[in-house]
Amino acid sequence: MKKVRLLALFLVVFNTGYHAQMKSLPKVESGVSYELAQFRKSTLSEIKYELSLKIPESKSERISGTEVLRFQYKKQNESPLLIDFKEDPSSLLSVSVNGQVIKPVLENEHVVIDAQYLKSGSNQINFNFLAGNGALNRRDGYLYALFVPDRARTMFPCFDQPNLKAHYSLTLIIPEKWSAISNGKLNDTTVEQGQKTLKFNQSDLLPTYLFSFAAGDFKNHTEKISQQDSRILYRETDSAKIKNSMDSIFTLYRNSLAYYEKWTGIKHPFQKHGMAAIPDFQFGGMEHPGTILFQNSTLFLDKNATQNQLNNRSNLIAHEVAHLWFGDLVTMDWFNDVWMKEVFANFMADKSTGASSDKSTYDLKFLTTHFPAAYSVDRTLGANPIRQILDNLQNAGMMYGPIIYNKAPIMMRQLELLIGEEDFQKGVSEYLTKYAYNNASWPDLIAILDKHTSKDLQSWNKVWVNDPGRPTIDYNVKYKGNKIERFTIVQKPEYGKEQKLWPQEFEISLFYADKIEKVNVKLDGKQQDISELIGKAKPLFILQNSSGIGYGVFKTDKMVVSNFSLIKDPINRASAYISLYENMLNSSGVDTQEVLSFFAEQLPKETTELNLRLITGYISSIYWNFLPENTRLKESGNLEDRLWKALQVQTAKNNKKIVFDGYQNIFQSQQAYDNLYTIWKSQTPPQGVSLNDEDFTNLALALSLRNSNNNELLQEQLTKIKNPDRVNRFKIIMQAASSDRKVRDDFFNGLMQKQNRTNESAVGSALGYLHHPLRQQTSIHYLPKSLEILQEIQKTGDIFFPDNWLRSTFSSYQDPKALEVANQFLLKNPDYNAILKNKILQATDNLRRAQELVKK
Repeated sequence: MKKVRLLALFLVVFNTGYHAQMKSLPKVESGVSYELAQFRKSTLSEIKYELSLKIPESKSERISGTEVLRFQYKKQNESPLLIDFKEDPSSLLSVSVNGQVIKPVLENEHVVIDAQYLKSGSNQINFNFLAGNGALNRRDGYLYALFVPDRARTMFPCFDQPNLKAHYSLTLIIPEKWSAISNGKLNDTTVEQGQKTLKFNQSDLLPTYLFSFAAGDFKNHTEKISQQDSRILYRETDSAKIKNSMDSIFTLYRNSLAYYEKWTGIKHPFQKHGMAAIPDFQFGGMEHPGTILFQNSTLFLDKNATQNQLNNRSNLIAHEVAHLWFGDLVTMDWFNDVWMKEVFANFMADKSTGASSDKSTYDLKFLTTHFPAAYSVDRTLGANPIRQILDNLQNAGMMYGPIIYNKAPIMMRQLELLIGEEDFQKGVSEYLTKYAYNNASWPDLIAILDKHTSKDLQSWNKVWVNDPGRPTIDYNVKYKGNKIERFTIVQKPEYGKEQKLWPQEFEISLFYADKIEKVNVKLDGKQQDISELIGKAKPLFILQNSSGIGYGVFKTDKMVVSNFSLIKDPINRASAYISLYENMLNSSGVDTQEVLSFFAEQLPKETTELNLRLITGYISSIYWNFLPENTRLKESGNLEDRLWKALQVQTAKNNKKIVFDGYQNIFQSQQAYDNLYTIWKSQTPPQGVSLNDEDFTNLALALSLRNSNNNELLQEQLTKIKNPDRVNRFKIIMQAASSDRKVRDDFFNGLMQKQNRTNESAVGSALGYLHHPLRQQTSIHYLPKSLEILQEIQKTGDIFFPDNWLRSTFSSYQDPKALEVANQFLLKNPDYNAILKNKILQATDNLRRAQELVKK
């Protein structure tokens, strides 16, 4: 029998022990504990919410609400029922249970309903309340509900856990000029005395985190999706972007929908389609059925959009549409498996967008999108596994990050290679059909996939899913004369002494002056001879993982650099770039200035847009993070010249834009400043480079960092911005970019107050300017306070904000004093939240490596 049976046995033992303890209700504690969630799952069913919200135009006025909560209940002795509501007790105005008015009791974020008022069978609880604002994202002129992962309870009383799905009937009373969208179809609209009442049909079966609505002063655009009128709400004011983007948005949506329906064999599983484009949205998107929220700036692009921007848009739309099946139709049972919905959304988005392009384009996009991002966490001392342990939903937001979004799709592709594409598809379709409109776990999926393969999925699952980290993969070649006598691959964990093996496929290429010899490797041992290479002639150089499918730190032959012109395939080049950078970070064979010089040499030669973007990003990272300041100043003039010359050599407009952005990122000379200032002041980009309003805003901010008295410059840029949402964003960022230290101090101190952090996207960007390497001598004193408030950031912010806060703060420092701040904080807090501790270690990884790589 295969090891999957051991897992089944464990679950039986676990559940038997669990139910023995569930005779009494878990203690009333904050958040939603695993024990409470399991207890409620065993006692509650057929949940329905009827909500009515009166939303005033002013965001400072409270939103009043009424709620009717209906459910079937299995009464457990005299145990009370806990309903989640994370608000001040004064916000709970009245409660009645089965027609009887009771005194509201709010304890540790739960409305406590005494057993005497409840009965086995049908129950109804009525609430009058003031809605919490935490998850309603109220901005000037609009709002949007964002309840993932456990923030529905901050707005209204509910059972806020993913495995208690429910139907929602929503009524919104809003200003007459506003529009709104929700999960259910709009059923009825009435207008009276300047107010509009919108009644939406009952939603499909959803967990609380997928219930949503957006309301405000939005424009509406309607097109057909699957023969159904489908709306998008938006606030974009650039008519050229709107005209250039709207058809593309709906076409990408329709194409994704068609692909998933065909791949899964399951028609679109919800009653309607609908979208809202949100300015400064803190995520890329959020997959609420019928009201998918998207980041406005990713959707609306001008005619000069780069391939990277176009890829980001197509990936984002395909990702959120994929969620309709993966996460929405079948939802994880508990948020420790939140990665499942994200891995499938990203993996299927790659498949969907790849279906409309050739394989090499798909493979290059997959490689450059996922691998550097996954490595940015998995190489650190704070690396986390894909599947994590979660004790309480209040900690669920910390589980998100590049491991979920980027390593997991890499893992899934290796799993598909292991099982076979056809059997993998059969298994996933069976999983979706079996658990439709219900909940399931990763072991449930593994059990189904296990039936479709003879491979030992449990051993594979442990190292890829349940353990963090990556392997280092080396090779040894023994020659006899001019022929290979033996070729051996060796793998070991990057950290630690535990003997772990990563079964995976990748390619090795031997490069000669006139040809390339390739061999596909199926690595499944600590050491493995590659017999296919025996007898091959000695190559000029060897490139491991040439096709970019393998995962880990691959030893890279230094001769790759001197013979790089022989590498014609863009995927081979991308893999080599990534491996050189990763080996540099590990001080393995190549040093920082060698790699920087090599990447700079490639600037005029690399014509593939995704690769050019990759190496300009690496140039910036090495330049700011891993060169000593004195060396950086010496190198700046040379690097500026190389970038400017590459700008003249590159012919594609997108490539020119990428190189120009690289120049703008690293410049330090007065000559470069004067050049860029003239471009900004005259609003005249270099020949062949297209810059839009947001590009000029970024240029103004780059100039402001090099200007010792920049108030006039920033104020002038403010007057150039016409879109009111972008004006509000710039007003936040310009404080952090100010040359006036008092303005920067006031800005940072203001962030200690929750209300000044509500626009998390703008605050994250602002922190990048506040802690820019050119400002770090005066910003380092912000670091202790930045760590002290981290737990408060986690409690009050959305899921990506703690990581964004830390990375925007720490990731560009190289000063040992900054590392000492982080180390001392961790030493003084030995019992600190483990997931947040890992986030700190992840964000300070460049800083730690800089101590080794920065040679004074």
